[in-house]
Amino acid sequence: MVRIILLPVILSLSLFTNAQQEINIIPKPVSLQVSEGNFVIDHNTSLKYDANRKDLKAAAMFFTSYINHISGISLPANIHKSKSIEFRIQKTGEIGDEGYLLKVTQDAITITANTKKGVVYAMQTIFQTLPAIRTNAVLQVPCMQVKDFPRFRWRGMHLDVSRHFFSPELVKEYIDLLAMYKMNTFHWHLTDDQGWRIEIKKYPKLTSVAAWRPDEGPSWVSRSEKNISGPPTYGGYYTQTQIKEIIRYAEERNITIVPEIEMPGHSAAAIAAYPFLSCSQQPQPAMTGGNYANITSVYCVGNDSVFTFLENVLTEVMELFPSKYIHIGGDEVDKTSWENCAKCQALKNKLGLKNEDELQSYFIKRIEKFIVSKHRKMIGWDEILEGGLAPEATVMSWRGESGGIAAAKMKHDVVMSPGKPLYFDHYQADPSTEPVAFGGFNTLKMVYDYDPVPKELENGYEQYILGAQANLWTENISTALHAEYMMLPRMLALAEVDWTPKEEKDWNNFNERLQYHFKRFGQSGVNYSPGNLTPEIKPFIQNGKLYATLFTEIYNGRIYYGTDGSDPSPSGKLYTNPIQIDSSVTLKAITVVNGRVLSKTVAQQSFVMDKATGKNVVYANPVSRNYSADGPNALTDGIRGTDSDISKYWHGFEGKDLIATIDLGKEETIHTISIGCLQHYRDWIMMPLWVKFEISDDGENFKEIKTVNNTVPSNVQSSIKDFTADFPEQKARYIRVTAKALVGLPKGHPGEGKPAWIFADEIMVY
Repeated sequence: MVRIILLPVILSLSLFTNAQQEINIIPKPVSLQVSEGNFVIDHNTSLKYDANRKDLKAAAMFFTSYINHISGISLPANIHKSKSIEFRIQKTGEIGDEGYLLKVTQDAITITANTKKGVVYAMQTIFQTLPAIRTNAVLQVPCMQVKDFPRFRWRGMHLDVSRHFFSPELVKEYIDLLAMYKMNTFHWHLTDDQGWRIEIKKYPKLTSVAAWRPDEGPSWVSRSEKNISGPPTYGGYYTQTQIKEIIRYAEERNITIVPEIEMPGHSAAAIAAYPFLSCSQQPQPAMTGGNYANITSVYCVGNDSVFTFLENVLTEVMELFPSKYIHIGGDEVDKTSWENCAKCQALKNKLGLKNEDELQSYFIKRIEKFIVSKHRKMIGWDEILEGGLAPEATVMSWRGESGGIAAAKMKHDVVMSPGKPLYFDHYQADPSTEPVAFGGFNTLKMVYDYDPVPKELENGYEQYILGAQANLWTENISTALHAEYMMLPRMLALAEVDWTPKEEKDWNNFNERLQYHFKRFGQSGVNYSPGNLTPEIKPFIQNGKLYATLFTEIYNGRIYYGTDGSDPSPSGKLYTNPIQIDSSVTLKAITVVNGRVLSKTVAQQSFVMDKATGKNVVYANPVSRNYSADGPNALTDGIRGTDSDISKYWHGFEGKDLIATIDLGKEETIHTISIGCLQHYRDWIMMPLWVKFEISDDGENFKEIKTVNNTVPSNVQSSIKDFTADFPEQKARYIRVTAKALVGLPKGHPGEGKPAWIFADEIMVY
């Protein structure tokens, strides 16, 4: 049985009828006016619509089914009753294809839209005012007038079913949640290294072999081919019959399913089933986790039979899925096997290509040509830009926004899906209190504050931004309850980002409405995160002084703090204004609601003061906008970076030297300068080759004090190193620190030759 999730959506203004009934609609409508009274849905209510329209008949069946589920009432159609609910499709200006007009009086509800989509979205607005489950309460819809339409065309959520298989019933529940909040796109990640999940009749081994692997072992990252043992019993796949039913289910709810068939990388499962697809053509085991050095995961681009295979697969996929878009992945391609493959090199030379990036572009363009021939559009992750973008491709930008910005400026459509803040496999609260996540830190507030249109695209290119999508990768998520927890309530914030006019968004109002949804989740048995109960401590610098701000996203939360080393309590200091930090200190804080401490752990942040703390930093090369930590002065905020959250503490530079200049404000006597750097091999973050320290009196003429070479081997997976220069005391006002980036990632690295990242935290001067 499918667990139908019937949760009214909360979001709008704090509006009340004369009976003090709240209207909490998420996403917030463009316009909502409330009047006195209610429309009561009961046995004296009938539906009215043009019975000759199949689309309206389908919408009416969806509405009737919902009402019957929460009340037992069966609404008749086109039969005279004292009250009516009417659905109209007629040409209406300003609201577009997905908008609607909703009018509720005590005697009638009227929905007017240009398409069935608008009618169904209006129904979702009505459902949000009704009970979440059957309570036998009177079904009252507040009298109101709503004019509503979405800001963006693509309002999406992704689900990875390759790393862990999820049942068709769970997929339908996922679709229910999307529909409830007026999302319209379900990105179904059906294939990857660890499992192939879609039945392809022409290639039965994709389900008899590629869909299964040995059962779970140690943690995801530590699983390697050396640990593979036991029969391949873990996995599963969807039959074409099941997929057709899920597509039908989604269509009823205005959800388009975009299937993803990964290529040319992340294809180890398919290669395990059909070894001829790889460059080596050698048999290999199925992947069970994320740490593999000797398993091929990329299709051979020099073998024409690979394209025959992929075209046959895509043909069956497109016969199943009516979606205009077909997602082909295209990300994280390890091109090492191409470099060592005679067929791939022969093709590269024949085509006159410069490198393997252009070989990848050839692969992508060839696949796009086939997809276009079937009257569909290709979409892929932003790596499809490498070597040249296919002519009609749509780009899904996940490695920050830079790929999306570049594609939009090339006049290609873009879906924004940056890892920060739209990867929902990342932590949303204090990691010490949360189920294991992939890393990173994307809170509800961070999602809500996101705008899919970067400032760089405000001069006409914003038209190419289709919308935003959040991704739920499941390396560490193996159950339905865990998936719900990571998805909710962050998806509600994204729904408002994608639908509501930018100027109408308001965090406090959203948070207030959200409380109603939490109650509905609880009633319906849906698992969700209560939010980040631990306060956030954020430093900022103003006029050469260091301050700390405290923030809680918990509704009606108050923060109490202390700096004397003891844990704060509700009888301690109440946070009201930024706290000045003028000495080395550990700041601790808790969240309190109605006198009750909600924090599972005490937030604490140690600040270390030195002569550079609180001083402004000027960079010769800009910090990556995706790894800017707490702002431009993160290197002098008194906080040392840790290995727990690389996006929170570290400044990142991709393929460029870090060149930072600090003005100490006056001449100081100094004897030590130090900078901390991070190496995360798997994330392409490497130690600099060396760090040079210089001083100056005037900020123009610098004298080198010392250059410190790196001593961390390039193959070390994770390390933090302080590059430190000790020298006889000297006077200086300006400090310049230069960290030299690697020309390219080292030999043997999956991204060999690609730009390496430098990550740095605190510059300390004594």
